[in-house]
Amino acid sequence: MGKLYLVPTPIGNLKDMTFRAIEVLKEVDLILAEDTRTSGKLLKHYDISTQMHSHHMHNEHRTVEGIVKRIQGGDNIALISDAGTPAISDPGFLLTRACVEAGIEVDCLPGATAFVPALVNSGFPNDKFIFEGFLPVKKGRQTRFELLAEETRTMIFYESPHKLLKTLAQFIEYFGADRQVSVSREISKLHEETVRGTAEEVLKHFENKPPKGEIVIVVAGKK
Repeated sequence: MGKLYLVPTPIGNLKDMTFRAIEVLKEVDLILAEDTRTSGKLLKHYDISTQMHSHHMHNEHRTVEGIVKRIQGGDNIALISDAGTPAISDPGFLLTRACVEAGIEVDCLPGATAFVPALVNSGFPNDKFIFEGFLPVKKGRQTRFELLAEETRTMIFYESPHKLLKTLAQFIEYFGADRQVSVSREISKLHEETVRGTAEEVLKHFENKPPKGEIVIVVAGKK
């Protein structure tokens, strides 16, 4: 029987790829990539010629069974996402669960994950925290905010640039204008930036300077 490898990829700076990740991607029989065009650039940079198949949120329900059978037949398969660690707000959970249920060994390599540097950079307590990922777009969004308003642990969210202002405004509405917030964007990239302050101050900053790039929001818990 083969093995499933979950391989983190850089979230920006290509130098954040680990030696072990490169080695695994060169040695496996197949790489499952969220977007083969995006991952193709990474593989070319590190001279990795392993065959790739597409594995993303729109096809993973249909392909999991076939992948499990390939691993049971002896193939070693690696799963990567466009950036960061697979299954963290990216495809990977369904396949991992299916492999575990089938008795297949799963090996997740350590590596890049956007929320970790954002959390540490925030300066907020990180001995206890919760990762919320992307908030619900519509259904359940208000209920989620009402629940999180009482959360005392540091909270971490992923957000898109065009929704950041709306989300910060809702932090003010549900958490209060003086709640401490830290927004990190373009982590490890050329224009990396972390903006800290009250929810009101951070909102004003991005109203005057429209946000771009990948964004992680860290919010202090209720005192």
